[in-house]
Amino acid sequence: MQTETTLSSKPAKWFWVAAALGLAWNLFGLVQFIGSLGATQQSLTASGMTAEQASAMLGYPAWMTVAFAVGVLGGVLGAVLLALRKATSVLVFALSLAGYIALWIGDAIHGVFAALGTPQVVILSLVVLIAAGLLWVSRKALALGWLAR
Repeated sequence: MQTETTLSSKPAKWFWVAAALGLAWNLFGLVQFIGSLGATQQSLTASGMTAEQASAMLGYPAWMTVAFAVGVLGGVLGAVLLALRKATSVLVFALSLAGYIALWIGDAIHGVFAALGTPQVVILSLVVLIAAGLLWVSRKALALGWLAR
């Protein structure tokens, strides 16, 4: 019979802050993702994009939508698992980071960065850094015995 690993200690306050901020950040990303699913040329230009920018956002391949979904859904699930002190948060955050890295690469090679410019590069780079930071937090928490296997 297999038993669950007993948690060795109570997490520090920074752990809870990271889990809460990670969840809030990724929920915001989820809202952005859901909004992107129904985006049209008209809705994007009405929100302030140029016709070229809207075309770039709508013209990327389906795998980039999948990468965005993996990144954001993994981020939300990983943050929930982290708050529940589950070791599986490490794997889920790793998948989330992989999704966001794929999305960053896609934005670079499919013209999204070129069309939207520096703000898009900065925002998506920040997304990748935060995803990496959440993976680091989950790995650190696992090493400290704060997460149950």
